Amino acid sequence: MSRNSFYCILYLIGDHSVFHNNSPKPQAAVFVQLAVALDRFGHEGNGACLDRSMLLWGISHGSMVNYTNRVMIALESYMGQEIAWPDRQGRAMIAEHFAAIGFPGCVGLVDGTLVKLSQRPRDDGETYFDRKSNYSLNVQVICDQHKRVIYFFAGMPGSCHDLTCLRRSGLWRRLDSAQLFDRGQYLLGDSGYVPLERLVCSYKRTGGYMDKVSFNTCIAHARVGNEHCIGILKARWHSLKEIRTQLRNARENAYVIRWIRCCIILHNFLIWRNDEWSDQDHPIELERDADIRPPPEGIRDVNRRGIQRRQEVQALCLEINRRPGGLLSR
Repeated sequence: MSRNSFYCILYLIGDHSVFHNNSPKPQAAVFVQLAVALDRFGHEGNGACLDRSMLLWGISHGSMVNYTNRVMIALESYMGQEIAWPDRQGRAMIAEHFAAIGFPGCVGLVDGTLVKLSQRPRDDGETYFDRKSNYSLNVQVICDQHKRVIYFFAGMPGSCHDLTCLRRSGLWRRLDSAQLFDRGQYLLGDSGYVPLERLVCSYKRTGGYMDKVSFNTCIAHARVGNEHCIGILKARWHSLKEIRTQLRNARENAYVIRWIRCCIILHNFLIWRNDEWSDQDHPIELERDADIRPPPEGIRDVNRRGIQRRQEVQALCLEINRRPGGLLSR
């Protein structure tokens, strides 16, 4: 984060009431509280522990927790709009970008990522044990062409299938809403999902058919944006690689979700400010191990409209990408 971006955030949240009280003992300066919170967001594992921060800042454990909590309240209150589903005009601009690479109507890229937990949750801990042999939360992330997160859903255990998590989200219940999608618009996902009218995904099995293989290639090319989005998010805010906590109740689970939300708010804000991320100076780790497990029984929502939509998108995609200069013309 640049110095200018830091001061811009400070300006946006500095007058929040959470930083001002009537206590005879004044709070620390807002810029100190913000710096402490950003430092904690930006470190994982031992680097995020309170003992390290105490030595670095010379501040007690309790004060650091209070500083972080206040900053989180201010970020959610004053900057929560940084995570927002695009309006009709915004969706049209996203769709225009993806139309040029073979996906007319695509208004977002969806994928799941695992946020590791440092300890086994107290209740139902085995359900948090993921396919990478860690305890984690599954986070569903939808981003636009600029790698801005336009929607996320967190809180489900890491062992849950990506499709299961997406189905539990508020977005799933509104997939047919005209407020979220115009006619012909959809999300693009990997083979961990199933084809629906509003969700076009790659094939789990191509059967050797070249059109299916080529279509999967085009989807993988388009979805690099989502991989980069998640990679940059975790590279900027290392705490999302491992959050040092043990989930013991619903309140602590909600706190971790708020922590994730604040990191995403900051991620989007920095992209909006063109606070560039340098892959050379700070390489990102791309997550290319899709959740290719079969969808759990009872939620295999493949339907005729979903299959038909994928076939329609596939036909257009292959036509566009086989033109001179297209991905498949090389």
